[in-house]
Amino acid sequence: MTSSRRVIIGISGASGAAIALEMLRVLAALQVERYVIVTRGAEHTINHELGPDGREQIGALATVEHPQSDLFAPVASGSYVMDAMLVAPCSMRSLASIAYGTGEGLLCRAADVTLKERRPLVLLAREAPLHEGHLEAMLKVTRMGAIVSPPVPPFYAGLTDLDDLVRQTAARALATAGIDPQTNLRRWQGATEQVVSPLLKGSESA
Repeated sequence: MTSSRRVIIGISGASGAAIALEMLRVLAALQVERYVIVTRGAEHTINHELGPDGREQIGALATVEHPQSDLFAPVASGSYVMDAMLVAPCSMRSLASIAYGTGEGLLCRAADVTLKERRPLVLLAREAPLHEGHLEAMLKVTRMGAIVSPPVPPFYAGLTDLDDLVRQTAARALATAGIDPQTNLRRWQGATEQVVSPLLKGSESA
């Protein structure tokens, strides 16, 4: 057994790098060890979506960062005990590689190890609309034990702005992986009162 929890955060080239950044912030506050893998496609997405210091922020929040090309990293072996892995965002290319076991780079190898060791693997699949190939790959990884969890906004949580949406999406994904995000997640308390998200108020007059 490890003395503290260990989680792998894989970041692929799909849109949604802010979700991974928020996950790392939450895990750091929870004192969970963070093993980060960034694909080549993600390097470009991070710069585009998070700005010139986005990559530095991600690196600073990592306990350990392994290059995508390093197939000899500890997380490439099942003997290196991890508690869970999340891929956020998960491109269709990465999802397909995981589904068909191609071992394309360290991210997909680590995901393959997570599956074979029967550990939680959560894939925040980011694509729309979906064609049959996407759906088949999602079904395949689900049957293998992964959880496909697209970053769907929880509008019932009274989201105030885009940052709030990202925070709740990240917290929900961590909870799905078995990591309690504590007060970061707004949990459903029943329909005791109407909550209209400020993000939706512009459509009230429609």
